Amino acid sequence: MDHPLPHRPHPTTAWQPAEGARLALVLQGGGALGAYQAGVYEALHEADLEPDWVCGVSIGAINCAIIAGNTRDNRLERLRAFWERITATANPLATLTALLPPWADGDEMRKARNAASANSTLTFGQPGFFKPNHPSPLFSARGAANSTSFYDTAPLRDTLLDLVDFDLLNAGEMRFAVGAVNIGSGNFVYFDNSNRLITPKHVMASGALPPGLPMVRIGTDYFWDGGLVSNTPLQHLMEHVDRDVVVFQVDLFNAHGAIPRDIHDVMSRAKDIQYSSRTRLITDMFGQIHSLRSKIRDLLDRLPSDLLTAEDRQLQLKLANLPRATILHMIYQQAAYEGQSKDFEFSRASMEEHWTAGLRDTRATLRRREWLDLPDAESGVLVHDVHQAWQ
Repeated sequence: MDHPLPHRPHPTTAWQPAEGARLALVLQGGGALGAYQAGVYEALHEADLEPDWVCGVSIGAINCAIIAGNTRDNRLERLRAFWERITATANPLATLTALLPPWADGDEMRKARNAASANSTLTFGQPGFFKPNHPSPLFSARGAANSTSFYDTAPLRDTLLDLVDFDLLNAGEMRFAVGAVNIGSGNFVYFDNSNRLITPKHVMASGALPPGLPMVRIGTDYFWDGGLVSNTPLQHLMEHVDRDVVVFQVDLFNAHGAIPRDIHDVMSRAKDIQYSSRTRLITDMFGQIHSLRSKIRDLLDRLPSDLLTAEDRQLQLKLANLPRATILHMIYQQAAYEGQSKDFEFSRASMEEHWTAGLRDTRATLRRREWLDLPDAESGVLVHDVHQAWQ
């Protein structure tokens, strides 16, 4: 760990989840923007709101692994260690960029500064995360070890082994799931500690975004980043929720945005649309499912017991207590100077800004206690679009 955790005052928050309810953290992919999610966790941690279920994709999967693979006492420290490790200035270009004077922080100058940082990442990689393949895949023979990606993620494996206790993660005290894509079938899969042993490979597979990062072999199959199919694992959680749940869904790409005015805007906006979540679609679907299940339960309750089959009684028992869900949908709001390289711009300054934004936004959310109540039994699913509510 490069630096001690900065002192930050604790907010006054008395809210606690309803008795018996889960607290879940759902983290989207988004590369360097993932420091925002770490800030969200810090705010929950300081309010004594520890999740008991974490689901992630890509950088969200890495953050989830660090949270689930550490005790409460060292989760925040390990998250900080990860983000400081991968944003260290390990090459001359990054060092020069970091030393630019304060007057370089206006929007246009900061945009240039971030572009230099992103170019440094493309050229040299990031310490503790990935390094360039030599030779480049453009000059590698078909089938060679370097032929299918521009970077090698061996440093990430070492980082995960250093910062994540996989025995603790697999003990199942906190449910953990990360999404990836099976390259051969094209199907989305979840690696869930409720039904399999999780290793660094499963976390790395969830973040193996081509063509930059290499596919990951697990058994006889090969996997890429889950964001290729779905960048937010909310559906997996909703399909397997077994009791009432309050969900903090933290997205890094915003589906809403301005019409592009130049080619850089086009690339940034296209990325936002491609990787933004479909939260409303998913929650509307599960709201409809909840309503149908409620109606089926009510019909079964009205039937005389002698008309119910054994299968009917089993279904009646299953539907007796339908779980409810409140979803706090938080979306990172990018700065004016951030463009299409925002997810691979790993400067320390940007990391600190993203982290601080997540901390600030979550503290503000926790002050709105009415947002954290569970819905009534009839509606079943309640979503708060946090940033839209602030506007």
